[in-house]
Amino acid sequence: MRQDLAKLSRRTLFGGAAAALAAPAFTSRAAAESVTTRPPDASAALLDQWVLAPGSHPQLPDISRAGYRLGARLPRPNVVTRVTDHGARPDGTTDCAPAFNAALRAAGERGGGVVLVPRGTYLLASPVFVHWSNVVLRGAGREATVLHFSRTLDDGYRPARQSNGNSRWSWTGGQVWFMAAERRARSEAEDFAGTEGWLLGDTLAEVGAASRGQRTLMVSDTSGLRVGDMVMLESDNPPDASLLTHLAGEIPGARSYDWPRRAPQLVTGSGGQYIQYASLQWPVRVEAILGDRLVVLAQPLKYDLRPGWPARLRALGPTVHDSGVEQLTIRNEPVAMTAHNKHPGSNGVCFQAVHDCWASDVRVENCDLGFGFTYAKSTTLSRVVVGGRSAHHSFACRMQSHDNLVDEFEIEAFTVPVPSGAVHHGLNVEGLSSGNVWRRGRMAEGTFDTHRALPFENARTDITMVNNGRVGGSAASGPLFGARIVHWNVRVTGGSAYAVTIADVAPRSATVGVQGTNGTASELPPDFAGDLESLLVQQGSPPRVTDLYAAQRDRRD
Repeated sequence: MRQDLAKLSRRTLFGGAAAALAAPAFTSRAAAESVTTRPPDASAALLDQWVLAPGSHPQLPDISRAGYRLGARLPRPNVVTRVTDHGARPDGTTDCAPAFNAALRAAGERGGGVVLVPRGTYLLASPVFVHWSNVVLRGAGREATVLHFSRTLDDGYRPARQSNGNSRWSWTGGQVWFMAAERRARSEAEDFAGTEGWLLGDTLAEVGAASRGQRTLMVSDTSGLRVGDMVMLESDNPPDASLLTHLAGEIPGARSYDWPRRAPQLVTGSGGQYIQYASLQWPVRVEAILGDRLVVLAQPLKYDLRPGWPARLRALGPTVHDSGVEQLTIRNEPVAMTAHNKHPGSNGVCFQAVHDCWASDVRVENCDLGFGFTYAKSTTLSRVVVGGRSAHHSFACRMQSHDNLVDEFEIEAFTVPVPSGAVHHGLNVEGLSSGNVWRRGRMAEGTFDTHRALPFENARTDITMVNNGRVGGSAASGPLFGARIVHWNVRVTGGSAYAVTIADVAPRSATVGVQGTNGTASELPPDFAGDLESLLVQQGSPPRVTDLYAAQRDRRD
């Protein structure tokens, strides 16, 4: 059930112990009735309440640490080599992919640095792989340096087909692809039909029970942990779906939801579970070690740790970090967009099983997938653009990708519209992904595509959009939404509220300050029955707090 801010009791809005903290802002029935006729700025009131308990607000996630190094400035390493030093020529006939890969290897093997791509248009007949940390592929500017990929991933790398004929390049893979060499080798050995995620190492410590919002954890032993390390917090996903119910906000409808039948890809023991969902995995950095039993995380927990969901800290295996691509255009040879999920891989940039990476001032043209996160953590996309002919996914965030930031982005009007039998989604998030933020964007195409498999605690804020895309996701993946999905200060120019005002379908969500829609119905099928404990406030008017991400960062401890 949708709930307007004025109609919420303190119990419903803030729940349990946090209700006492809410009292200053919502104190009486008379005050609530006055809000109905002359509402105060609800965005400011919500932010004030979040500040009192930033990691445990029932409707708002803590997104203040999204992005590279929890929101730090991107580094500016020195140039160590140029692609032209390795045989690349911007002559339109030389296949420069071998030279690009050789230059990246040279930089990686010397410990990192910038691989410079001078002005010009470079022809590449196969993808470029960034397998090394601290390596940056940098052009001379978006208008000055163009990487023209003449072949799709199908033709220039290898096909990746599911048994039903769908192409995996419809939602993952990149012409510029960040992933560890070991991760690539395993995917190739499995013909891309197995795991997609982190190659994890040993268990470093068992973790005790803890509540959402905590940063200090009791562990079995701290001797294997080091301050500054990124580790994997892994929790079992038991067959009773209690963890999944928790991620859906533990509303009554989530408790009564038929998880094994309606979400077999998520549920252990269902016979249809994807291996990627056997556990909940959240990479997180160790900030401090307090003796031999306590560890402090760099971020607050997004969910509880309970005895029924045994948790542990594990070492990350081979990965890539602190690498990026910047100041260039990726231009795919124009080929007609195919039917849905049959795409051959005219893709842009993909970050897979990596952390603290980035793409800055990058444009992708004529793509099936523009920018993709697959098991990515704390990666920033800034000043990025998708243009050219129609895309399948302009932006995809999937398979337990966490705490990524997409800032100052644009999806341009397509030069060739979406053909019959195809779909453009827009801003995708799916698959137990959390903490991801899209902000300060312009969307001439697409919608807010929350794509099933229970993504939770994500936000889209300060965005102008036409709103003409479609939501997707496998029917076997279960709910479209987990708890605490927030749409904040969204300006819709096309009139449709589809998938933007979500208080009627998303549990414990907040739709704040959506403007320009003809109504408030999401037009999406509801997954959960009963009261969703969600918020729909300041509909039709701009909120005083224009950007939730910036506001939380300003008010964070």
